[in-house]
Amino acid sequence: MADLTQNLGASQALLRWLKTPWAVIVALLVSVAVLDMGNFQTIVIFALNALAHTGRYILFAVLLLAYLKATGAEALVARAFEGREVRMIFLAAVFGGLAPFCSCEVIPFIAGLLALGAPLSAVMAFWLSSPLIDPPTLLITAGALGWPFAIGKAVAAVALGLFGGFAIKALMGHGVFANPLKQVQKTSCCGCGAPKADAEPVWAFWSEPERRQRFRSEFVANGLFLLKWLALAYVLEALLVSYVPADVIAGLVGGEGVVPIAVAALVGMPAYLNSYVAPPLLAGLIEQGMSAGAAMAFMIAGAVSSIPAMAAVWSLVKPQVFAAYLGLGVSGAILSGILFQML
Repeated sequence: MADLTQNLGASQALLRWLKTPWAVIVALLVSVAVLDMGNFQTIVIFALNALAHTGRYILFAVLLLAYLKATGAEALVARAFEGREVRMIFLAAVFGGLAPFCSCEVIPFIAGLLALGAPLSAVMAFWLSSPLIDPPTLLITAGALGWPFAIGKAVAAVALGLFGGFAIKALMGHGVFANPLKQVQKTSCCGCGAPKADAEPVWAFWSEPERRQRFRSEFVANGLFLLKWLALAYVLEALLVSYVPADVIAGLVGGEGVVPIAVAALVGMPAYLNSYVAPPLLAGLIEQGMSAGAAMAFMIAGAVSSIPAMAAVWSLVKPQVFAAYLGLGVSGAILSGILFQML
Protein backbone atom coordinates (compact mmCIF):
# COMPACT_ATOMS: atom_id res chain seq x y z
CA MET A 1 0.00 0.00 0.00
CA ALA A 2 2.86 2.34 0.84
CA ASP A 3 4.49 1.62 -2.53
CA LEU A 4 1.22 2.39 -4.32
CA THR A 5 0.87 5.70 -2.48
CA GLN A 6 4.48 6.58 -3.25
CA ASN A 7 4.05 5.76 -6.94
CA LEU A 8 0.85 7.80 -7.07
CA GLY A 9 2.60 10.77 -5.48
CA ALA A 10 5.48 10.50 -7.95
CA SER A 11 3.04 10.37 -10.88
CA GLN A 12 1.21 13.45 -9.64
CA ALA A 13 4.51 15.30 -9.19
CA LEU A 14 5.54 14.36 -12.73
CA LEU A 15 2.22 15.57 -14.12
CA ARG A 16 2.62 18.88 -12.31
CA TRP A 17 6.15 19.26 -13.67
CA LEU A 18 4.95 18.54 -17.22
CA LYS A 19 2.71 21.61 -16.95
CA THR A 20 5.60 23.93 -16.10
CA PRO A 21 7.79 26.07 -18.40
CA TRP A 22 10.73 23.81 -17.50
CA ALA A 23 9.03 20.91 -19.26
CA VAL A 24 8.43 23.06 -22.35
CA ILE A 25 12.10 24.15 -22.36
CA VAL A 26 13.30 20.56 -22.17
CA ALA A 27 10.90 19.46 -24.90
CA LEU A 28 12.02 22.28 -27.21
CA LEU A 29 15.73 21.61 -26.68
CA VAL A 30 15.31 17.86 -27.12
CA SER A 31 13.43 18.52 -30.37
CA VAL A 32 16.28 20.69 -31.64
CA ALA A 33 18.83 18.07 -30.60
CA VAL A 34 16.94 15.37 -32.51
CA LEU A 35 15.98 17.35 -35.61
CA ASP A 36 18.89 19.81 -35.98
CA MET A 37 21.80 18.82 -33.78
CA GLY A 38 24.13 21.15 -35.65
CA ASN A 39 22.17 24.16 -34.38
CA PHE A 40 21.65 22.89 -30.83
CA GLN A 41 24.75 24.48 -29.31
CA THR A 42 24.05 27.82 -30.97
CA ILE A 43 20.53 27.96 -29.55
CA VAL A 44 21.62 26.98 -26.03
CA ILE A 45 24.47 29.53 -25.99
CA PHE A 46 22.15 32.27 -27.32
CA ALA A 47 19.58 31.59 -24.58
CA LEU A 48 22.20 31.38 -21.79
CA ASN A 49 23.94 34.60 -22.86
CA ALA A 50 20.62 36.45 -23.05
CA LEU A 51 19.57 35.13 -19.63
CA ALA A 52 22.93 36.14 -18.12
CA HIS A 53 22.60 39.64 -19.63
CA THR A 54 19.18 40.05 -18.00
CA GLY A 55 20.33 38.51 -14.71
CA ARG A 56 21.14 41.80 -12.97
CA TYR A 57 17.70 43.14 -13.87
CA ILE A 58 16.05 39.98 -12.55
CA LEU A 59 17.94 40.21 -9.24
CA PHE A 60 17.06 43.87 -8.69
CA ALA A 61 13.43 43.29 -9.69
CA VAL A 62 13.05 40.36 -7.29
CA LEU A 63 14.63 42.29 -4.42
CA LEU A 64 12.37 45.29 -5.09
CA LEU A 65 9.21 43.20 -5.32
CA ALA A 66 10.05 41.29 -2.14
CA TYR A 67 10.69 44.59 -0.34
CA LEU A 68 7.38 46.08 -1.45
CA LYS A 69 5.46 43.00 -0.35
CA ALA A 70 7.28 42.72 2.98
CA THR A 71 6.65 46.37 3.85
CA GLY A 72 2.98 46.25 2.88
CA ALA A 73 3.45 49.06 0.37
CA GLU A 74 0.49 47.85 -1.70
CA ALA A 75 -1.77 49.44 0.93
CA LEU A 76 -0.85 52.83 -0.53
CA VAL A 77 -2.68 51.93 -3.73
CA ALA A 78 -6.02 51.85 -1.95
CA ARG A 79 -5.61 55.53 -1.11
CA ALA A 80 -5.55 56.44 -4.79
CA PHE A 81 -9.29 55.80 -4.78
CA GLU A 82 -10.15 58.53 -2.29
CA GLY A 83 -11.15 62.10 -3.10
CA ARG A 84 -12.44 63.70 -6.30
CA GLU A 85 -13.04 61.59 -9.39
CA VAL A 86 -10.49 63.33 -11.64
CA ARG A 87 -7.82 62.98 -8.97
CA MET A 88 -8.73 59.32 -8.55
CA ILE A 89 -8.32 58.67 -12.28
CA PHE A 90 -4.86 60.22 -12.35
CA LEU A 91 -3.66 58.41 -9.24
CA ALA A 92 -5.20 55.09 -10.31
CA ALA A 93 -3.45 55.23 -13.68
CA VAL A 94 -0.09 55.91 -12.00
CA PHE A 95 -0.45 53.41 -9.16
CA GLY A 96 -1.65 50.75 -11.59
CA GLY A 97 1.89 50.64 -12.92
CA LEU A 98 3.46 50.53 -9.45
CA ALA A 99 1.21 48.10 -7.62
CA PRO A 100 3.03 44.91 -6.55
CA PHE A 101 -0.11 42.78 -6.81
CA CYS A 102 -0.33 39.15 -7.75
CA SER A 103 -2.81 38.66 -10.60
CA CYS A 104 -5.62 37.30 -8.45
CA GLU A 105 -5.15 39.86 -5.66
CA VAL A 106 -6.54 42.46 -8.05
CA ILE A 107 -9.92 40.70 -8.07
CA PRO A 108 -11.00 41.19 -4.42
CA PHE A 109 -9.31 44.59 -4.33
CA ILE A 110 -11.28 45.92 -7.30
CA ALA A 111 -14.45 44.14 -6.18
CA GLY A 112 -14.25 45.89 -2.83
CA LEU A 113 -13.67 49.28 -4.43
CA LEU A 114 -16.65 48.93 -6.76
CA ALA A 115 -18.89 47.63 -3.99
CA LEU A 116 -17.93 50.59 -1.82
CA GLY A 117 -18.85 53.01 -4.62
CA ALA A 118 -15.50 53.85 -6.20
CA PRO A 119 -16.25 55.27 -9.67
CA LEU A 120 -15.87 52.89 -12.59
CA SER A 121 -13.74 55.50 -14.37
CA ALA A 122 -10.97 55.30 -11.76
CA VAL A 123 -11.25 51.52 -11.54
CA MET A 124 -10.93 51.26 -15.33
CA ALA A 125 -7.83 53.48 -15.27
CA PHE A 126 -6.24 51.12 -12.76
CA TRP A 127 -7.35 47.99 -14.64
CA LEU A 128 -5.90 49.15 -17.94
CA SER A 129 -2.55 50.31 -16.59
CA SER A 130 -1.97 47.55 -14.05
CA PRO A 131 -1.31 44.63 -16.47
CA LEU A 132 1.08 46.71 -18.57
CA ILE A 133 3.87 47.63 -16.22
CA ASP A 134 5.23 47.05 -12.74
CA PRO A 135 8.76 47.36 -11.36
CA PRO A 136 9.94 43.87 -12.42
CA THR A 137 8.38 44.18 -15.88
CA LEU A 138 10.00 47.59 -16.38
CA LEU A 139 13.45 46.22 -15.58
CA ILE A 140 13.05 43.09 -17.71
CA THR A 141 11.77 45.14 -20.64
CA ALA A 142 14.77 47.45 -20.30
CA GLY A 143 17.12 44.48 -20.24
CA ALA A 144 15.64 42.95 -23.40
CA LEU A 145 14.62 46.00 -25.44
CA GLY A 146 16.50 48.93 -23.92
CA TRP A 147 15.49 51.77 -21.64
CA PRO A 148 13.83 53.92 -24.35
CA PHE A 149 11.36 51.12 -25.08
CA ALA A 150 10.82 50.38 -21.37
CA ILE A 151 10.17 54.03 -20.55
CA GLY A 152 7.91 54.32 -23.60
CA LYS A 153 5.88 51.36 -22.36
CA ALA A 154 5.61 52.86 -18.85
CA VAL A 155 4.39 56.17 -20.30
CA ALA A 156 1.96 54.29 -22.55
CA ALA A 157 0.62 52.37 -19.53
CA VAL A 158 -0.21 55.54 -17.63
CA ALA A 159 -1.56 57.22 -20.78
CA LEU A 160 -3.79 54.22 -21.52
CA GLY A 161 -5.10 54.30 -17.97
CA LEU A 162 -5.92 58.00 -18.30
CA PHE A 163 -7.45 57.48 -21.74
CA GLY A 164 -9.69 54.69 -20.46
CA GLY A 165 -10.59 56.44 -17.22
CA PHE A 166 -11.69 59.69 -18.83
CA ALA A 167 -13.48 57.86 -21.67
CA ILE A 168 -15.54 55.93 -19.12
CA LYS A 169 -16.17 59.14 -17.16
CA ALA A 170 -17.51 60.81 -20.31
CA LEU A 171 -19.77 57.84 -21.13
CA MET A 172 -21.08 57.65 -17.57
CA GLY A 173 -21.96 61.33 -17.85
CA HIS A 174 -24.43 60.27 -20.55
CA GLY A 175 -25.99 57.54 -18.44
CA VAL A 176 -23.90 54.59 -19.69
CA PHE A 177 -22.60 51.97 -17.22
CA ALA A 178 -24.99 53.09 -14.48
CA ASN A 179 -24.81 49.67 -12.78
CA PRO A 180 -21.53 48.11 -13.88
CA LEU A 181 -21.05 45.50 -11.19
CA LYS A 182 -22.07 41.86 -11.23
CA GLN A 183 -22.40 39.86 -8.03
CA VAL A 184 -19.32 40.75 -6.00
CA GLN A 185 -16.91 37.92 -5.26
CA LYS A 186 -15.86 37.94 -1.63
CA THR A 187 -12.84 35.67 -1.68
CA SER A 188 -9.39 35.78 -3.16
CA CYS A 189 -8.21 32.97 -5.37
CA CYS A 190 -4.75 33.01 -3.87
CA GLY A 191 -5.59 33.82 -0.29
CA CYS A 192 -3.52 36.97 -0.27
CA GLY A 193 -6.49 39.29 0.19
CA ALA A 194 -6.94 42.91 -0.75
CA PRO A 195 -4.89 45.69 0.82
CA LYS A 196 -6.59 47.86 3.40
CA ALA A 197 -6.65 51.61 2.96
CA ASP A 198 -5.99 52.22 6.67
CA ALA A 199 -2.92 49.96 6.78
CA GLU A 200 0.44 51.65 7.20
CA PRO A 201 3.54 50.33 5.38
CA VAL A 202 6.48 49.34 7.58
CA TRP A 203 9.48 50.45 5.55
CA ALA A 204 12.01 48.99 8.01
CA PHE A 205 10.43 45.55 7.61
CA TRP A 206 13.47 43.74 9.07
CA SER A 207 12.41 44.79 12.56
CA GLU A 208 9.55 42.25 12.48
CA PRO A 209 10.19 38.48 12.14
CA GLU A 210 6.97 37.90 10.21
CA ARG A 211 7.88 40.53 7.62
CA ARG A 212 11.42 39.16 7.32
CA GLN A 213 9.96 35.75 6.60
CA ARG A 214 7.67 37.23 3.98
CA PHE A 215 10.61 38.96 2.32
CA ARG A 216 12.48 35.65 2.08
CA SER A 217 9.48 33.73 0.75
CA GLU A 218 8.63 36.43 -1.79
CA PHE A 219 12.26 36.62 -2.93
CA VAL A 220 12.48 32.88 -3.54
CA ALA A 221 9.02 32.54 -5.10
CA ASN A 222 9.39 35.51 -7.44
CA GLY A 223 12.98 34.62 -8.31
CA LEU A 224 12.02 31.12 -9.41
CA PHE A 225 8.95 32.47 -11.22
CA LEU A 226 10.94 34.98 -13.26
CA LEU A 227 13.77 32.55 -13.92
CA LYS A 228 11.54 29.87 -15.42
CA TRP A 229 9.56 32.24 -17.63
CA LEU A 230 12.60 34.14 -18.86
CA ALA A 231 14.47 30.91 -19.56
CA LEU A 232 11.53 29.83 -21.73
CA ALA A 233 11.37 33.26 -23.35
CA TYR A 234 15.01 33.21 -24.40
CA VAL A 235 14.80 29.67 -25.75
CA LEU A 236 11.80 30.75 -27.82
CA GLU A 237 13.67 33.85 -28.98
CA ALA A 238 16.63 31.70 -30.07
CA LEU A 239 14.29 29.42 -32.04
CA LEU A 240 12.55 32.42 -33.60
CA VAL A 241 15.79 34.01 -34.76
CA SER A 242 17.12 30.70 -36.05
CA TYR A 243 14.09 29.30 -37.87
CA VAL A 244 11.63 32.07 -38.78
CA PRO A 245 12.65 33.89 -42.00
CA ALA A 246 13.15 37.60 -41.45
CA ASP A 247 11.21 38.51 -44.58
CA VAL A 248 8.08 36.83 -43.19
CA ILE A 249 8.13 38.99 -40.06
CA ALA A 250 9.01 42.12 -42.00
CA GLY A 251 6.19 41.47 -44.45
CA LEU A 252 3.59 41.22 -41.69
CA VAL A 253 4.60 43.84 -39.12
CA GLY A 254 7.58 45.65 -40.64
CA GLY A 255 7.80 49.00 -42.30
CA GLU A 256 6.08 52.28 -41.66
CA GLY A 257 2.40 53.14 -41.45
CA VAL A 258 -0.67 52.29 -39.40
CA VAL A 259 -1.41 48.87 -40.94
CA PRO A 260 1.56 46.94 -39.44
CA ILE A 261 0.81 48.49 -36.05
CA ALA A 262 -2.88 47.59 -36.21
CA VAL A 263 -2.02 44.05 -37.33
CA ALA A 264 0.42 43.67 -34.43
CA ALA A 265 -2.20 44.85 -31.92
CA LEU A 266 -4.87 42.52 -33.30
CA VAL A 267 -2.46 39.58 -33.29
CA GLY A 268 -1.19 40.46 -29.83
CA MET A 269 -4.62 40.36 -28.19
CA PRO A 270 -5.34 36.63 -28.68
CA ALA A 271 -1.66 35.61 -28.68
CA TYR A 272 -1.17 36.67 -25.08
CA LEU A 273 2.34 36.35 -23.69
CA ASN A 274 2.92 37.39 -20.11
CA SER A 275 4.98 40.49 -19.47
CA TYR A 276 8.09 38.47 -18.69
CA VAL A 277 8.05 36.37 -21.88
CA ALA A 278 7.05 39.12 -24.31
CA PRO A 279 10.17 41.40 -24.19
CA PRO A 280 12.69 38.74 -25.28
CA LEU A 281 10.41 37.50 -28.03
CA LEU A 282 9.82 41.02 -29.27
CA ALA A 283 13.58 41.58 -29.29
CA GLY A 284 13.82 38.65 -31.69
CA LEU A 285 10.94 39.93 -33.82
CA ILE A 286 12.51 43.40 -34.05
CA GLU A 287 15.77 41.79 -35.11
CA GLN A 288 13.81 39.99 -37.83
CA GLY A 289 12.20 43.20 -39.13
CA MET A 290 9.32 44.14 -36.84
CA SER A 291 8.90 47.91 -36.49
CA ALA A 292 9.23 49.53 -33.05
CA GLY A 293 5.66 50.84 -33.20
CA ALA A 294 4.28 47.41 -34.03
CA ALA A 295 6.28 45.91 -31.15
CA MET A 296 4.80 48.46 -28.74
CA ALA A 297 1.26 47.80 -29.98
CA PHE A 298 1.76 44.03 -29.74
CA MET A 299 3.07 44.23 -26.17
CA ILE A 300 0.33 46.53 -24.89
CA ALA A 301 -2.51 44.63 -26.59
CA GLY A 302 -1.17 41.33 -25.28
CA ALA A 303 -0.87 42.58 -21.72
CA VAL A 304 -4.41 43.99 -21.68
CA SER A 305 -5.74 40.65 -22.92
CA SER A 306 -3.93 38.65 -20.22
CA ILE A 307 -6.04 35.84 -18.84
CA PRO A 308 -5.92 37.05 -15.20
CA ALA A 309 -6.75 40.62 -16.20
CA MET A 310 -9.67 39.59 -18.42
CA ALA A 311 -10.92 37.08 -15.85
CA ALA A 312 -10.95 39.83 -13.24
CA VAL A 313 -12.97 42.11 -15.52
CA TRP A 314 -15.39 39.41 -16.64
CA SER A 315 -15.99 38.08 -13.13
CA LEU A 316 -16.88 41.45 -11.68
CA VAL A 317 -18.56 43.61 -14.31
CA LYS A 318 -21.32 43.33 -16.88
CA PRO A 319 -20.61 42.38 -20.52
CA GLN A 320 -20.82 45.95 -21.83
CA VAL A 321 -18.10 47.04 -19.38
CA PHE A 322 -15.98 44.05 -20.43
CA ALA A 323 -16.42 45.06 -24.09
CA ALA A 324 -15.40 48.62 -23.24
CA TYR A 325 -12.29 47.30 -21.48
CA LEU A 326 -11.19 45.32 -24.55
CA GLY A 327 -12.11 48.12 -26.95
CA LEU A 328 -10.16 50.70 -24.99
CA GLY A 329 -7.25 48.29 -24.69
CA VAL A 330 -6.86 47.53 -28.40
CA SER A 331 -7.47 51.11 -29.53
CA GLY A 332 -5.02 52.37 -26.92
CA ALA A 333 -2.45 49.81 -28.08
CA ILE A 334 -2.74 51.01 -31.68
CA LEU A 335 -2.47 54.67 -30.66
CA SER A 336 0.53 53.90 -28.46
CA GLY A 337 2.23 52.10 -31.33
CA ILE A 338 1.62 54.97 -33.73
CA LEU A 339 2.93 57.58 -31.29
CA PHE A 340 5.98 55.50 -30.36
CA GLN A 341 6.75 54.98 -34.04
CA MET A 342 6.68 58.73 -34.61
CA LEU A 343 9.19 59.45 -31.83
